[in-house]
Amino acid sequence: MSLFRRLIRALEAPAPQRDPDPKLSVAVLLVEAACQDDTFDAAERRVIEQLLARQFDLSAEECRALLEAAEKRVGEMVQIHGHTSDVFESTTPAERIRLIEMLWEVAYADGVLDPEEDLLIRRIAGLMAVEDRERVLARQRVAARLGIKSL
Repeated sequence: MSLFRRLIRALEAPAPQRDPDPKLSVAVLLVEAACQDDTFDAAERRVIEQLLARQFDLSAEECRALLEAAEKRVGEMVQIHGHTSDVFESTTPAERIRLIEMLWEVAYADGVLDPEEDLLIRRIAGLMAVEDRERVLARQRVAARLGIKSL
């Protein structure tokens, strides 16, 4: 079969159904934020582990497994929309704002806010119906907690 026919067949095939997993979706979004500057360093990993453990009351082993699954998913992922939809459908507006704060914590974990990280958080906030004002306030709260002076 020609490459063209295989490509057409793949495009016509129905998308595989997946079960929504809000915990995994949150972890995927956090890992995606960490990878925006093309590195996923130890500081970002520690912050994500702490955030996941605290948010979902996970043991260290559960947290590592969730983070591994998220990293695998990010490596295979083409778009974030499915994950933002999972989170949007399973959370309250306040919980979505908390996720935006978590994303800011990851973005600042390595001490530098990359423009791509900022853009991703803006995009995720929009997909989850978090208003710009709430996104900015979340950023300011995180900056204040982390002792970051200039935004």
